[in-house]
Amino acid sequence: MKKYLLLLALLPLAALSAQAQKVAEKQVPAAVLATFKQAHPTAKGVKWEKEDANYEAGYEQGEEELSVVITPTGTLLETETEMKVAQLPAPVRAALTSQYQGYKVSEAARIVTAATGTTVYEAEVSRAGKKQDLLFNADGTVVKK
Repeated sequence: MKKYLLLLALLPLAALSAQAQKVAEKQVPAAVLATFKQAHPTAKGVKWEKEDANYEAGYEQGEEELSVVITPTGTLLETETEMKVAQLPAPVRAALTSQYQGYKVSEAARIVTAATGTTVYEAEVSRAGKKQDLLFNADGTVVKK
C-alpha cells in the first residue's frame, strides 16, 4: 500500500518534468546554439530547457526577461517577452476581467511567432490552486486555453 501512495505522490512530479527539462548548454545541438548566438550575441546567463523536441533559451536583456524556442535543426519558432499584466492590450485585460472572474493573473507575456510575425499574448491565471496559461489575440479573443 505504501508503494502505491509513494507512486501517486511522485506522479505529478514526473508530469512536470516531462513538460520542460533543464539541460546544460553542452547538451544543446550545435545548430540550436548557432541560431541563438547569431540572433543574441550578447546574451548572458542563458538557461536552457528542452520542451518536447525543441529547445528554449531563457535570458535577460536589459530590464526584459526573454525566451526563444528553437528546433533541433536551428529554426527559430518564437520569441517570448515577459511583461507586466497592466501592459497587456486593453482588450485582453477586458477579456480576462469578464471571462475569468475570480481568477488571479500572475504572469503575462508577448509571444511572436518567427515564421509569420504573428503576436499573441499569454496570461497565466490561477484559481483554487490550479494554474492555466491562456493565449489571446490583441483584440481579446482567446486563441488557446
